[in-house]
Amino acid sequence: MTTDPTTLALLAGAAFVAGTFDAIAGGGGIITLPALMWAGLPAEIALGTNKGQSVFGSFSAMLRFGRSGLLDKPRARRTFPAVLVGAAAGAILVAFEVPSHALKPVVLALLLAVAAFLLVRPATLVPTGDPPRRPMYAAVTIAAVIGAYDGFFGPGTGTFAILAFVLWLKDRAAQASADAKVLNFASNLASVIVFAFCGWVRWDVALPMAAAQFAGGAFGAHLTVRHGDAIVRRVTPYVVGAVALTVAYDLFFR
Repeated sequence: MTTDPTTLALLAGAAFVAGTFDAIAGGGGIITLPALMWAGLPAEIALGTNKGQSVFGSFSAMLRFGRSGLLDKPRARRTFPAVLVGAAAGAILVAFEVPSHALKPVVLALLLAVAAFLLVRPATLVPTGDPPRRPMYAAVTIAAVIGAYDGFFGPGTGTFAILAFVLWLKDRAAQASADAKVLNFASNLASVIVFAFCGWVRWDVALPMAAAQFAGGAFGAHLTVRHGDAIVRRVTPYVVGAVALTVAYDLFFR
């Protein structure tokens, strides 16, 4: 891949859009990872470079949510290390070339089920019932599982986190989006450390994209803070559908 200004500008534009959507409902990787592969990066370098730039967007969104008061800081202090460990374990498996393709049919089925569920029952992202008796243990378990999934495979991580926080922890949609950013940032951080150690990150590509991701993450978080639960509920079904289409294409045609 040649790092000409036009290609970098297009990648930065994709990163800004991805950071915006990722801050609201997750799914930013379905924009940036194909963009990096379109630019000519081999699959493993695209994967590592994608983590190298997306960590800045999730960090920016997390900071904005933290200032807004939406972020559950006591929960974040416990979920952050759980995600770090889970994501590092998943990324190490990828680095040692443990095949992840077997996960694709399972993830695709899950995504299609979630998309159908959200279309039939749009109120799914409105919390009902009581939270679990031990909410902090449930949050840490969710964090560890989602971290491992993100490090190993990844599509839809932020969206799965939002759904888990709403359905099991009974968070409001906007709060769930905020708390999901802690998981996104921690898993991206652990993954990029592993991938950088393996030499899979093209920093000359990742850093220009990172600046755009940082701006997009802040913008998306601002929209979520301003418009609340409504924007998360409105955007999430479309993100789930887009991730499902991406996984289906990857499974059947790539």
